[in-house]
Amino acid sequence: MSLADITSTLLEAPTLAQVYKHVQPRPLSTPDCFAARFEQTVQRYGSSTAVIFEGKSRTWSELNEHANRYAAVLKETGLVRGDAVSLVMENRIEFLAALIAMNKLGLVAALINTNLTGRSLRHCISITDSRACIFGEERTAAIDEVRNDEALASLQHYFYVADAGTQACPEWAADLDALAADAPASNPPDTQQNTLADRALYVFTSGTTGLPKAAVISNRRFHISSVLSYKGGLKCTPKDRIYLCLPLYHGTGLFLGVGAAFATGASMFIRRRFSASNFLPEVREHNATCFVYIGELCRYLLNTPAQPDDPRNPLKKVMGNGLRPDIWMQFKQRYGISRVAEFYGSSEGNVGFINMLNKDFTVGTTSVPLALVEYDVDNDEIVRDAQGRCIEVPDGQPGLLLGKITEDTAFEGYSSTEETEKKILRNALEDGDAWFNTGDMMKTVDVGFSLGMKHYQFVDRVGDTFRWKSENVSTNEVGEIINAHPQINFCNVYGVAVPGADGKAGMAAITLAEGIDELDLQDFSRHVHEELPSYARPLFLRIQPELGTTVTFKMVKGDLRKEGYDPQQVSDPLYVLKPGSSVYEPLDQDFYTRVVAAQAGY
Repeated sequence: MSLADITSTLLEAPTLAQVYKHVQPRPLSTPDCFAARFEQTVQRYGSSTAVIFEGKSRTWSELNEHANRYAAVLKETGLVRGDAVSLVMENRIEFLAALIAMNKLGLVAALINTNLTGRSLRHCISITDSRACIFGEERTAAIDEVRNDEALASLQHYFYVADAGTQACPEWAADLDALAADAPASNPPDTQQNTLADRALYVFTSGTTGLPKAAVISNRRFHISSVLSYKGGLKCTPKDRIYLCLPLYHGTGLFLGVGAAFATGASMFIRRRFSASNFLPEVREHNATCFVYIGELCRYLLNTPAQPDDPRNPLKKVMGNGLRPDIWMQFKQRYGISRVAEFYGSSEGNVGFINMLNKDFTVGTTSVPLALVEYDVDNDEIVRDAQGRCIEVPDGQPGLLLGKITEDTAFEGYSSTEETEKKILRNALEDGDAWFNTGDMMKTVDVGFSLGMKHYQFVDRVGDTFRWKSENVSTNEVGEIINAHPQINFCNVYGVAVPGADGKAGMAAITLAEGIDELDLQDFSRHVHEELPSYARPLFLRIQPELGTTVTFKMVKGDLRKEGYDPQQVSDPLYVLKPGSSVYEPLDQDFYTRVVAAQAGY
């Protein structure tokens, strides 16, 4: 433990004090919401730039007036506090204006993944009982495909928001910008009635079973997440500019980036999607000092050709999740970054960590009560003692992370009470207790002098969910869709590691239906591409004569994960979906060698 380590840690102590001060529990009836915080920022910094996007910029006052006009239209339509409205739009200024407008009125914004089409899109809109849908021109075709479905009967209004202007507003929708043109630009009084307890958002998450679930995000939850960013992570001021290229329908970019900007007056540079080649030129051009990342983006950036002047840029503070230890220092040093605020959390979870002390290779610490318990990865189940209790692991050993559910650490759950209960472990360590099951393995790590606080490191996801291309993928959802193909008897879906890529790629072990000797790869590939978003499509297939199960008929995945897609270990036929291809083809040793050498392009 060096003097420099002790000194740098002590210098961060005021940060901890500030964060804990701002996240102290307040009565849930307290009037507050992120739109109210936004309005306060407008009052202080109205003439300053709020957002830059594709050559356009808006001041805080201009963005506020834009949102107020949208709010006036939504209110005139008859939408009332507590109604859900689906928002299906790529990252752009209009997304922010619509989001603010809904929160001003106390509406619940259901943030729909813009990759979704068909069954998945219909499901996400229907489970929130949305009364209206605001969609971008860029998603018109996807909405048109599902709008007449019986499951969307509660939808009474469709609002179109122009983008490139190549598609006119369809006759079945109303042009939101046209309606808002003459609407009042003053702040609606409704905002002052919103409380910390009110639902602000539905953010969708893939759970362990079925289609995506709508995680409930209250105003209190949004506020706490934003505080962790602007006080403990990015430590924003109005002089900062935050580079945002993550999809804003996810919590990472929205809470940590947009939330921090709304609360502090830091400006935002937003992109529809990430571009490794444009990243550094844009950081320099727009003087971005902060960046909200996921580990996969950091790996992409490191794969670009290095230049001697890479560290000479204004970027100093980054916050996100999934920056793995193998590239941590390389990323910091190449881009001249002085502060990495890695965090851990989930949209629906009640437990989170943040690296406020700027230690390397850790997600940081937390004040939330938690437990790390033994988990049998091969059999995919929690290990219990003779009394049926969970068993806590010693320091340094991986364990399944549980977050204790208390009055101050509530699990807000999903729009479905049934799905909420599935994520709760009761009587886990003692009678009457309740814990949120994160589905993630964590361990404690030694980070040197740390003011007596334990620090943690993410190990892996377990169970029936894996993460690929920054999205959580439900193996059961993918399995249900694959099983619907007429040539498939049954399948077992699981995640496998791909060198050079973060997360796990999907792989499906398949048995063919009776009478089928050979899978029609063309037809099967068409089925997968039509029914699954790109991130959920299995990259690898394995055709087995029969699927292995436990004595309780649970599908065995441990050996399948270990064998993976290695032709030397697997005698069954193997197939692969190569980058840029739409049809599965046989996996040979040559392509396997390219995959494990991180040269396949995934």
